[in-house]
Amino acid sequence: MQNSITPARNITILGAGAWGTAVAIALAARHDVLLWARNPAMVEATRAAGENTGYLPGFPLPAGLKVTADLAAALDHVSGTGAGEAPLLIAACPVAGLRPLLEQLKPYPIPNIVWLCKGFEYGTGLLPHQVMQQVLGERVPGAALSGPSFAQEVARGLPCALTVASESGELRDRVVSIVHGGSIRVYSCDDLVGVEVGGAVKNVLAIATGVADGLGLGLNARAALITRGLAEITRLGVALGGRASTFMGLTGMGDLILTCTGDLSRNRRVGLALAQGKALDTIVAELGHVAEGVPCAKAVRELAKKMGVDMPITNAVAGILFDGGTPLDTLAQLLARDPRGEIA
Repeated sequence: MQNSITPARNITILGAGAWGTAVAIALAARHDVLLWARNPAMVEATRAAGENTGYLPGFPLPAGLKVTADLAAALDHVSGTGAGEAPLLIAACPVAGLRPLLEQLKPYPIPNIVWLCKGFEYGTGLLPHQVMQQVLGERVPGAALSGPSFAQEVARGLPCALTVASESGELRDRVVSIVHGGSIRVYSCDDLVGVEVGGAVKNVLAIATGVADGLGLGLNARAALITRGLAEITRLGVALGGRASTFMGLTGMGDLILTCTGDLSRNRRVGLALAQGKALDTIVAELGHVAEGVPCAKAVRELAKKMGVDMPITNAVAGILFDGGTPLDTLAQLLARDPRGEIA
C-alpha cells in the first residue's frame, strides 16, 4: 500500500541498530532512504549479507535501501542539492549517544531532526529535546517519534501506531505526511515533554514487571505494577510540564503495556533475568543490545528525588540494579508500604 499523503522523499537515518534498521526497512518501500552506521566494517558486512546480521538478523534489506558509513554523504542526502522537497533526518541512536551524534552534526546545514531514542540523559537528567536544544540551539526544528513498537514487528510490516511530538506544527505535519502510510499510522501531539517522559520511564516499569513475572507473582501483580507504574509516570511527567492526558495515549499507556508484557522487550528480559539471580553485567552482556531502562532507572530516581516526586516502583528497580537489593526483599518492602501515605 502506497502512502496516499505524500510522494517519495529523501530520508537519512543515523544509527543502524535494530530500531533504526527496522524503520529504514519500513520506509524504504515508499521513500529514498539512506541508513548510516558509524562502523565501516559493519556497513560492509551488512551490504555483503543483505541484512543487518548484528542487530536485526533475518530481515533482508530492500533493494533500494542504501547503507553508508560516510556521515557527510548521509547528511548531503537530506540537505544537499539533491535532497529534494521536504527531506527528513532521523536520529536512531540510544540516549547516551544522542549528544555525541548531535555534536557531529553541528557543522552541517541539517533541515530538521527527529529522534527515536527514549530516556533521560544520565548525569544531566535531560530529556532528548533538551539535549538537542543545548547542542543545536533553536536553529534546527526537532521532534520525537515514539510509541509502542518492536523493531522486529515493524521490519516484518506488521501494523503499528506512533506519535510525533514537536513544538513545530510544520515539522509534525511533515513527519506525519512522510512516515504515515503502509502499515504505520502516525498521530500528532504538541506535548513533547509528556511523550518523552512516557517513552523513558516505561522501560523502568518493564524491568519491574519482568522481575514480578520471573518470580511467578501472577497476573494480578502484573496488572497492579502496570497501573501503579502509569501513576508514577504521570506524576513525574506532570511535574516536568507534561499533560496528564498524554499518558493515557500511545506514548504512555500504550508503550507501557507493550514493553511490560511483550516477550520482545529487552527491558522486560532484564527483569526476568534479575529474578533468576543473574548479575546485571551478565544480563547486559547476554542481551547484546542496549536496555534503556537500566541507565534510565538511575537517572529517574535522582530526578524524582530532586523534584520531590513519589516513585516507589522506580526506586525499587534502581535499588535492585545498583544498590544490591534482592528481588524478594524489594518486593516485601513494596508490599509493606502503607497505602494511606501514597499518592493515587
